[in-house]
Amino acid sequence: MTSNDHFRAKILARLDELGDRMQEIETELDKPKSKDLGEQAIDLEDDEVLETLGVSAQREVRELREALKRITAGTFGVCAECEEQISFERLEVVPQARLCRKCATKAAT
Repeated sequence: MTSNDHFRAKILARLDELGDRMQEIETELDKPKSKDLGEQAIDLEDDEVLETLGVSAQREVRELREALKRITAGTFGVCAECEEQISFERLEVVPQARLCRKCATKAAT
C-alpha cells in the first residue's frame, strides 16, 4: 500500500466516522423537547453544544474531501505555502493538513 493509499483509506474512514457523528447529532437535535421550563433551558444549552459540534464536523468533512482531491491531483502532502513536503507524522495526525508544521505555526501567529 502506497502512502497515498494509506491516507486515502484513513480519510475515508474518518469521513465515515464523521457521517455517523453528524447523523447522531441530527437525531438528538430532532428529539422532542421537554415542557418543563428548567429542562427546556438545559435542552437549549445542549442543542447549542451539539450545533457547534455539527458545524465543526462539517468543516472537517470539507477539509477531508479537499484532501482527497489533492490525492487525486497529486498534490497531497505538499505544503500550500512553502511547497515543501508535509511530514508523514503530521499527516498521520492531521491527514487533511494543507500546511507543513512550520507554515501552520506561522499562520497561527
